[in-house]
Amino acid sequence: MHVRTVLCAIALLSTAAANTALAMDQGDWLIRFGASSVDPKSNNHPDVSVDSATSATFNFTYMMTANWGVELLAAYPFEHDIYLVGGPEVGSTKHLPPTVSLQYHFMPDATFQPYLGLGVNYTNFFSEKLYGPLEGASLRLDDSWGFAGEIGADIMLGETWFLNLNARYIDIESDATVNGQPFGKVKIDPWVYGAHVGIRF
Repeated sequence: MHVRTVLCAIALLSTAAANTALAMDQGDWLIRFGASSVDPKSNNHPDVSVDSATSATFNFTYMMTANWGVELLAAYPFEHDIYLVGGPEVGSTKHLPPTVSLQYHFMPDATFQPYLGLGVNYTNFFSEKLYGPLEGASLRLDDSWGFAGEIGADIMLGETWFLNLNARYIDIESDATVNGQPFGKVKIDPWVYGAHVGIRF
């Protein structure tokens, strides 16, 4: 899935939604739950590549005003397979990517409510494993701090429930060590595509 696909899906859902104006208000909480796919960029490292992964995600947005909100993204752990470039699968890792973003909602009184967000991501890597040709070696991936940007839209289904689609770019880079020796920087830098059901209260 690419950003263009997400934008087309947002447009289609917006035409299917009702035309009733349902304004967001200061003090509203938005809770979204669904799934997201983490799609790492290519050329992660000269020797290894990181595969995509999908997991359950949920986020919470507090509306400070009708237009401005603060969002916390959380998830069930993602698990990525690791491959030698042009070769077999040699390992895996899990990660959690909590992200805090400041969002601007352009049309808080409409049924179709697009927004942009910018924030900070912290990615915690754990359960690193090596196997196959590298079985017996140990892998460690350092945690990562980086910026995160997002584009999304909420499509109101009524006063309480809504649908959500979003796409994020997250700056994730990790210093890797194998058997205690530096292995170089693994640049994941994924696009993350999410689809959620939301509730407002």
